[in-house]
Amino acid sequence: MTAAKTEQLKRVLKPIHLWAIAVSLVISGEYFGWNLGWAVSGTVGFLIATVIITVMYITFIFSYTELTTSIPHAGGAFAYAYRAMGPFGGLLAGYATLIDFLFATPAIAFALGAYLHFLDPDIHVLYSAMFFNIVFILINILGVKESATFSLIITLLAVAELLLFLGIISPHYRSENFLSHPMPFGWSGIFAALPYAVWFYLAIEGVAMVAEEVKDPKRNIPRGYISGLATLIFLAFSVMIFTGGITDWRKLSTLDYPLPEAISIVLGKANSLTKIFASIGLFGLIASFHGTILASSRQVFAMARSGYLPRGLSVINHKFKTPHWSIIAGGVISFIALSTGKTDKVLIMSAMGAIVMYMMSMISLFMLRKKEPQLERPFTAPFFPMFPAIALIISTITLIAIVYFYPILSLIFFGGLAVAIAIFVAMGKHKLQLIEDFMVAPAITPINH
Repeated sequence: MTAAKTEQLKRVLKPIHLWAIAVSLVISGEYFGWNLGWAVSGTVGFLIATVIITVMYITFIFSYTELTTSIPHAGGAFAYAYRAMGPFGGLLAGYATLIDFLFATPAIAFALGAYLHFLDPDIHVLYSAMFFNIVFILINILGVKESATFSLIITLLAVAELLLFLGIISPHYRSENFLSHPMPFGWSGIFAALPYAVWFYLAIEGVAMVAEEVKDPKRNIPRGYISGLATLIFLAFSVMIFTGGITDWRKLSTLDYPLPEAISIVLGKANSLTKIFASIGLFGLIASFHGTILASSRQVFAMARSGYLPRGLSVINHKFKTPHWSIIAGGVISFIALSTGKTDKVLIMSAMGAIVMYMMSMISLFMLRKKEPQLERPFTAPFFPMFPAIALIISTITLIAIVYFYPILSLIFFGGLAVAIAIFVAMGKHKLQLIEDFMVAPAITPINH
């Protein structure tokens, strides 16, 4: 099967744009979602879970960057798994990545609605979430450079706001608050909290989705990943620890707007700074919302271009050079999730997709090292094979924990995968080989020296 000829995406992104995309994809995880982990593990239990997940992401990103720079394809893990394992590997990785990003988007939309509702109780959470969905679909259609520049501006504002938040609450931090009821559910709570700790970093791998739009990707992608991850680790631990020490953390463990509530506890709800903070708090959520739409649309585009989704979704807009139908399709999925789910359930589904995708990526890395030793690798995973092995082991443990503690959501996830495999086989796509740039290894001819 030969991939249909499509227009090429423009290479316009620089390292600063990649840093902005990496941080913007994730930074909403500092604003909400992670605190739900306190409810199942306590503060110290969640701190331990976060350390474990941070180690996973450090080892994963340094390993994943090898794949991203060696195979700069908009399909990300889908492309790597196809090249390493063939059609079924590509299907599994592609399905997991779609679940990762397509469910991250409505989770963030819920939080956006909740922040607005905090500011004005008359604003309906669901309606405002859907409004943001429409607006950012249109922004992404306008062009990747324009949207990346927007990401840079909004991300800088979001980071500045988190630093302001830390400056306001840190004088009120009390260690006795943080250490109160530290592990109410014992060691099992740590495992239950792992998917919520994933939310601190989930979607940073989305930088791979714009690999085809990066200037000098082999040099610039590592810079974007590593600088973005360093920024996020600092913010994640700072926000979690200081927020947990200003009051009884249980008051914040079920909210979609923990940071504005924390500010209101410190300053008082009547204080004008509380409302101002909640207002600019929208920047972090908007940054990630915008970024996940960008990344999910590129995943849909890549899978459609390869024939795994309807071909029409790979059409690129002639004027804006963006995959407009892929962007719109992702928006439709987001609308469906918004109308049927709740924040914590959508978040767990997104985390499950991410974890499966991480596992497939690390397996692909090991297989490609063996199958294609001649592949040009401008960036190689440090401490190989230890780094990818650590990432794979922690990812596997996290998936087992999700399946154990959230069996119904796991059944939905794997049931959807079973349906996708059945359709895939029924259409005979498992028998066909993709001939597409980056998807298969080039023919190798002997060279006589």
